Order: sequence, then C-alpha cells, then structure tokens
Amino acid sequence: MLKSSFTTNVIEAGCDEAGRGCLAGPVFAAAVILPPGFHHPLLNDSKQVSEEHRSALREIIEREALAWAVASMDPTEIDRINILKASFKAMHQAISELVLRPQLLLIDGHIFPPYFGITHHCEVKGDGKYASIAAASILAKTHRDEYMLRIHSDYPVYGWDKNKGYGTAAHLRGIIEHGICEHHRRSFAPCKEQ
Repeated sequence: MLKSSFTTNVIEAGCDEAGRGCLAGPVFAAAVILPPGFHHPLLNDSKQVSEEHRSALREIIEREALAWAVASMDPTEIDRINILKASFKAMHQAISELVLRPQLLLIDGHIFPPYFGITHHCEVKGDGKYASIAAASILAKTHRDEYMLRIHSDYPVYGWDKNKGYGTAAHLRGIIEHGICEHHRRSFAPCKEQ
C-alpha cells in the first residue's frame, strides 16, 4: 500500500513527470498536495494503472487534492537544454503554480535541482511508494496523453493516438515515410537522422 506521507505535520507535494523517453511532444510534470491520510484503492504509479482507471483517478485527484498543478516543456526547449533539464524545469514550474506552498517536495527519481527554499527528498520508484508522487504521475500522464491525442488529429501518420509519441514501430515507420514535424524532438536519435 502507498504511504500517505514521508513525514508528519508538514505540507508535502509529490512531483513526477511523464514523457521523458518520447520522440515527440512535450514533457509534462505535475505537483500534487494531497489531504493528510489520503488513500484510494486504485491509486498507484501511472504505469501500473489502466487508462480507464487513470482517467477516473485524475478526476478524484483534481477534486480532492489541497493543491495541484501541471506544467510542460515543448520539444524546442527539450532540444535547447536537454530532456533531463527540461523535465526539472517543468517540475519547478508546476511547483511554482501550486496555490499552497509546500514545505517538503517528494521527488520521483534519484536527483533533483533544489527548488528555491523548499527541502526535497528524492525517492527512486517513488511513484509506487508515496500517494502524492503516484497522484502527480497520474496527472502528468493523463494531461500529456490528452495533449498527444489532440495533436494526433493534425498528424495521424505517426499513430500518436496509440503510442503517445513513444518510439513504437508504427511511429518510427511514420518518421521514415513522412519525415519529422514540429512536434518531434530533433535532438533524439531517430529524429536527428531525419
């Protein structure tokens, strides 16, 4: 079962990103402050949750969280500063947009550039350990998937409705046959070759 908090009597925000390994589309990040003791039986790392359950959880999280925010960095910025820095920049932006200032940040992963005056704790596979990080992973993933579905209608040849920008066989075939578009990350190998 997910832990509801890392410590007690402290306002904690869980942070996670989605889409770091994609060839197309922005990287999205979310920050979520859950009420103390929050628990939901379906909540888990977004990769372990079905699309249907992710959508249901998104509604619950957005309704019940004390604060939440989602931010993204587009492919141009990813190419300019690199995907890791862009992921951190999106996380920092999401944190800055929270209506409630957290006292502790719970970060999924092993490194994080400090956010102005707020202590942070990194946790590898944290989205499968802490409810707030799992909630952030759900929001980042669902907001990103929604975005990729929207731009899919402009570029159906890449199959983003199914692969969401990841380098699947269908997506790679689309790149080979049609070249890349403005949503592709030009610094990523298969796109760079084009």
